[in-house]
Amino acid sequence: MILKNFFKRYLYELITIIIIFTIDRVSKLYVISFYEKTGISEIYFSKYLNIHFIWNEGIAFGLFSFGNNFFYNSLSLIILIILIVLFFYAFKNNGIKKYSLIMIFAGALGNLFDRLYYKSVPDFIDFHFQDYHWFIFNVADIFITLGVIFMIFLEFTGNNQKENE
Repeated sequence: MILKNFFKRYLYELITIIIIFTIDRVSKLYVISFYEKTGISEIYFSKYLNIHFIWNEGIAFGLFSFGNNFFYNSLSLIILIILIVLFFYAFKNNGIKKYSLIMIFAGALGNLFDRLYYKSVPDFIDFHFQDYHWFIFNVADIFITLGVIFMIFLEFTGNNQKENE
């Protein structure tokens, strides 16, 4: 009964999580499948965008890439704990803050899924300008980044002061 009420009350939020997770999964599966069929890991799209498939064993932007299973599993456990806290925190908030946290949660969930299933995260979006390349990232990272940007915006505009009073 409690679970039924939860799904009824938070239907739009759960659908948003499912949509973000699905978009991320489909994009990653497509790139992985293309690489496995062709062996091509880099596709030139434009002078600003390439598809460059890599496996990221670290966290954001390849940081903390460990060759040690203990550190990798510990990091995955920490991410899982943060995700659980983030999930409950997202549903306790309203408005833009709620959906910002949901974007962060859904993106992180997509990357955690890959971390557990593949033991690394497939990254493939490569923005660049001339010889300067930004870190290679994926669709989940886009949603995480957008969620963080919205949260920062809320902090600077003071839109969350009513919640804290």
